[in-house]
Amino acid sequence: MNTEQTIQKQLADNPVILYMKGVPSNPECGFSAKTVGILQKVNVPFAFVNVLQAPFIREKLPKISHWPTFPQLFVNGELVGGCDIVEAMFKDGSLEPLLKAAAPVAKSADGSISAADVEQLVLQKIPAAKVLVAGAGCDFEITVISEQFADLSLVKKQQLVLASLTEPLADGRLHAVSVKTHTPAEWQAMQQNQASGLLQIKS
Repeated sequence: MNTEQTIQKQLADNPVILYMKGVPSNPECGFSAKTVGILQKVNVPFAFVNVLQAPFIREKLPKISHWPTFPQLFVNGELVGGCDIVEAMFKDGSLEPLLKAAAPVAKSADGSISAADVEQLVLQKIPAAKVLVAGAGCDFEITVISEQFADLSLVKKQQLVLASLTEPLADGRLHAVSVKTHTPAEWQAMQQNQASGLLQIKS
């Protein structure tokens, strides 16, 4: 396997991978350290390659990614960018849903599924959605707010969400699910109506 094939396999095998200088516990440049810190704040597992210990990858990757410097963050085989882009996306809120949608969901030892796992599965199917999950064990109430629901019937909205949960529903990790779906405009209007009702009660 040549260097390019090695890189392609790394990208294919790891949904979130960082090519950096050093290792996460001991970064060897300030930009790598900052990028690792951001990824750790998002709390999504990621693979890494220390390019200081892999000179052929360090030489070849910039020609493949068309990005000359390190670190380089890839999600689902696509270049996200270096430290400045990762930091900008973290600040504007776009990094976390991207990473959570890409990261694999692990099955727990006791066969249960967490609210975070449910959120992650929904985001894989409906990227950039806002997902609110209440409950525990195998019983959850899931509220999803997404532009993808615009012009869809209630049934289609529910089907879109439930399609993301096919696996845990099939294997029994999830069996009692209440799903509520809203577009951002519908959600905002509902929140305003609730706030208005509270004000009327207080007055």
